[in-house]
Order: sequence, then C-alpha cells, then structure tokens
Amino acid sequence: MKEILKKLPQYDYLYLGDNARAPYGNRSFDTVYHYTLECIKWFFKNGCNLVILACNTASAKALRTIQQNDLDTLGSHKRVLGVIRPTSEIIGNFTQSRQVGILATTGTIQSNSYALEIGKKFPDISVHQEACPMWVPLIENNELKGPGAEYFVKKHIDSLLQKSAGIDTILLACTHYPLLSHTIKKFLPRHIHLLSQGQIVADSLADYLMRHPEMETQCTRDSIYSFYTTDSATDFNNQASIFFGEALDSIHVDLETNEPEPQ
Repeated sequence: MKEILKKLPQYDYLYLGDNARAPYGNRSFDTVYHYTLECIKWFFKNGCNLVILACNTASAKALRTIQQNDLDTLGSHKRVLGVIRPTSEIIGNFTQSRQVGILATTGTIQSNSYALEIGKKFPDISVHQEACPMWVPLIENNELKGPGAEYFVKKHIDSLLQKSAGIDTILLACTHYPLLSHTIKKFLPRHIHLLSQGQIVADSLADYLMRHPEMETQCTRDSIYSFYTTDSATDFNNQASIFFGEALDSIHVDLETNEPEPQ
C-alpha cells in the first residue's frame, strides 16, 4: 500500500486487513479461498471494482480459482489481481547466475506458485524455496530485533543457501518480510540481491492501468485512503503504522454484516 501510494497517489483506496484470521500462511487451500473470497465480496460491495491481493498466500491459494469460477457471478467487469505474477515476470532481470531463492510462508511454498510462474517466463532459471513459518509471528509480536528473530532468520537463510551455492537473488515473498530486511542482510553474502515486492507491484499496477483504460476510468481520484480491519482497530493502528511509516486511523469491520463498528 505504501509503495502504491508513492507511485499512484491520485486514486482512492480501501485497505482491508483480515487481521482477525491472519496469518493465512499455514491454513488449508479451502480455508484461504473462503477467507479471500469473503474479503473480495466486501470490497465489491463497497465500490471497489479492482482488488489487489497483497497477500502471497492468498495469491497462491485463492486467486486463480476466484478469477476462473467466481468473477462471472460477482461481476464480469470487476478484476482481482495478485502479487506473484508481477514479481515472477521481472525476477529474471536481477539474476546473473539464473539461481533464485524464494523465502515465503509454508502455504506459498506448498503451492509451488513461484516455481511455476517463473518457469513460464524464464525456463532457464532454477528456483530454490524455503518456508519460514516463524517469521510472521515474530513480526506480528514486535520481536523484530530480538534474539529469536536472529535465530530464525539465520536458520532459514542458511537452509536456503545450502540448496544452491549459486543463488544470487532472493525474493521476500511475503509482505511482512521486508521488516526483517536489516536482519536478513546480516546473514547474506553481499553479492546477493534481496528483493521485496512493494515497488514491483506498484510499477505493475501502473502498467496495468495504462494498458486497461476500461478499468482505469472506474477508479475515482480524490486521494482518499481508508483503512479497515477485521480485528481490533487499536492493535491494527499500532502494527500497521510500522509498515506504513506514519500513524493510521482504521475502522473495525464485520465481514458477515458488512457493517463498520460504530465510532
């Protein structure tokens, strides 16, 4: 969201954090699909015709099914985009050795989505994947700088690099992971590129809107940014502000009733 606003500040945005049911990383395909579809329906009911799944797990486990099976019913003029394809389409521009590492949640790794998508665009690239199930809980519990974070970061970096000595590019394939970038870099050889998705997705969205004027014209332009959460608004404000870089004022929403909590 922060990187998209830097790139395209003129549009209006609704941000929904499904914090009451997060993290999605270790949940089943059916559960992630059900949760993601509920969120998308909420966006559509609130006037958003273009939805971006910023979650890698939701993009991996739910996006294709929703695009193929649900959009015709929900509205053929509406669109849902993910974050895996935009990243996969440009990752070949960064690696010289053609050896790429993926750090992600268990769900994203199990889906094998990155290996499949990168293989379509760059069949010469070898993809090495590592699931990091403890990273999101560490971040959510504000343990970014504690000894636990260093232990689990080093553990998974070492495990990934043991899979190939030739890795020269590593993708942080979870929206939480960039907050660990400083710690990750402590355990990486200097020649390895560490990629996060924010700017990549923002550039991809700008390109998409330019190529699809029928969607771009549906986007209102008053620079209004609204934040919603399915959990405690106070907790969300405290945690999300770390990501966003400034204070936020969110509203609690119940996805079942589609009604915000009285303020």
